[in-house]
Amino acid sequence: MSKTAFLFPGQGSQYAGMGKSLAEAYPDAARVFEAADAALGFSISKLCFEGPEEELKRTEITQPALVTVSIAAFTVLQGKGLVPDYVAGHSLGEYSALVVAGSIDFADAVRLVHKRGRYMQAAVPAGVGAMAAVLKLPEGKLDRILAEAAQGEVVTAANLNSPDQLVIAGHAGAVERAAELAKAAGARRAVMLPVSAPFHCPLMKPAQERLKTDLDATQFRDLAVPLINNWQAREVRTGAEAREALYQQVPNPVLWADSIRALAAAGVTRFIEVGAGGVLTGLLRNIDPALTGVKFGEASDWEKVKWFK
Repeated sequence: MSKTAFLFPGQGSQYAGMGKSLAEAYPDAARVFEAADAALGFSISKLCFEGPEEELKRTEITQPALVTVSIAAFTVLQGKGLVPDYVAGHSLGEYSALVVAGSIDFADAVRLVHKRGRYMQAAVPAGVGAMAAVLKLPEGKLDRILAEAAQGEVVTAANLNSPDQLVIAGHAGAVERAAELAKAAGARRAVMLPVSAPFHCPLMKPAQERLKTDLDATQFRDLAVPLINNWQAREVRTGAEAREALYQQVPNPVLWADSIRALAAAGVTRFIEVGAGGVLTGLLRNIDPALTGVKFGEASDWEKVKWFK
């Protein structure tokens, strides 16, 4: 029997106006935004609905905003009788996935990611780190490029998103050198990303250690729905494993393509991207053309989703 996975987006999917149509159309979604405002002590809902974009791009705002929109969207799907067999989230999205799996409370999740965003931003001074997207790099070239580009600095794979898309992160100079080497090695494109910090690389270790105190102080229950984690692309079912995965994902790469393959191997053929944007739905086709995906982040998206029922 075919199984369904809910996927939850991470940083980069945010936009001013996100979640507003859900809150206007569904009282359950509106209550999620109210709960987030109460948990954080400021109006994350106003920032989601109205922006401004520059404020939404601040990592400590982006992270709780995206989790809030994802859980609002999930609440609507749940109310319509749609529940997942598996969950997974891209980086930050793993927090949303764990809320849906019943491992952590929503209020704890938004408070955690608000701090996570602050810690990540503070880990590397502005301008010191960078990230770049590399498209269609020929297979087997990455390790040599990273080794050659490092020159005593840090540059590593940060997101292994699909066979045709990966992201690298580290010291700005090393990332720029690696981007040029990737183009010379046959990559279709290698572009610097407009991000405020070099996520998912060893430069994030200070953020990882600061976050540990907060993770240890948070209750994690065993999961009611299995999760495929970012760090190992393997199934997680216990609260202890879930906490460790959130700790380990901070300085380590997001194994997204392998996570999707693990879900497919478990019998998942249908995917719903729950929250802002449609980045993960787009990546699906490149990982495996046999997999079907649809997004749900706006009230109008229900027309495309209801055939899953």
